[in-house]
Amino acid sequence: MDSVTIGLIQARHEVDGTAPVAEHKKAAIEKHVGLVREAKRRGAQIVSLQEIFYGPYFCAEQTPKWYEAAEEIPGGATTRLFRDLAKKLGIVIVLPVYEREGIATYCNAAAVIDADGTYLGKYRKHHIPHVQAGGGGCGYWEKYYFKPGNLGYPVFDTAYAKVGVYICYDRHFPEGARLLGLNGAEIVFNPSATVAGTSEYLWKLEQPAHAVANGYYVGAINRVGVEAPWNMGEFYGQSYLVDPRGSIVAIGSRDQDEIVIGVMNKSLIREVRESWQFYRDRRPETYQELTKL
Repeated sequence: MDSVTIGLIQARHEVDGTAPVAEHKKAAIEKHVGLVREAKRRGAQIVSLQEIFYGPYFCAEQTPKWYEAAEEIPGGATTRLFRDLAKKLGIVIVLPVYEREGIATYCNAAAVIDADGTYLGKYRKHHIPHVQAGGGGCGYWEKYYFKPGNLGYPVFDTAYAKVGVYICYDRHFPEGARLLGLNGAEIVFNPSATVAGTSEYLWKLEQPAHAVANGYYVGAINRVGVEAPWNMGEFYGQSYLVDPRGSIVAIGSRDQDEIVIGVMNKSLIREVRESWQFYRDRRPETYQELTKL
């Protein structure tokens, strides 16, 4: 299959953060099931949701309440629900959730589900920010909630393409992006939750650069809106699909719930990799200092 239709879902979360966790999950899951169905109706074959799609970006605060949102992968109710949905619709789903493993391990993760409902595996976010984002004590307090990823940089051979995942803050680091390419990724999804401010100008710079440097497509997903009660900033959407030449194929609005639809062309991946021989000409034997410094 040379052409594959990609669906990127960006959405506003409107339940106030003071509400019970169960209320957040119920509302968000209902919304996203509808959006996934609509993506299929519009031709999507691979669909990715945004970072921890079933709630607000709760890392704006440090509150034990949000541990209740975590689920096991693949045994949790949300993964089971979306496995059934993927099978029914015949689509691949990248499903970012808050993962709990055992009694004490919590990770920011994404399950990858094949078009027949098979659970293929998961990626765990490697780079965990812990910084203040503005006034009122809000921040990206992720080390309070997440253990750094420990599963490497897997690539999943789905019905339609070889899929890699990189989550939000990971996008600032080129090393994992390269490893995903070396592991065979044809498209890498980056589900995110990022607000306007210091790094917004990087949104359309870093990920096209990863696509060019590694000869694959990138699907960049960001939520939209302002989330109460933290009001830490505007999640500015603009989810997009970018090709291996660094050209944006399709992009969403800044402030609307939206399904961004774009087509990836596998022939272009091969063409670019044969023209720009970045893999052939790399010099891994000279990279030892990367791990020493």
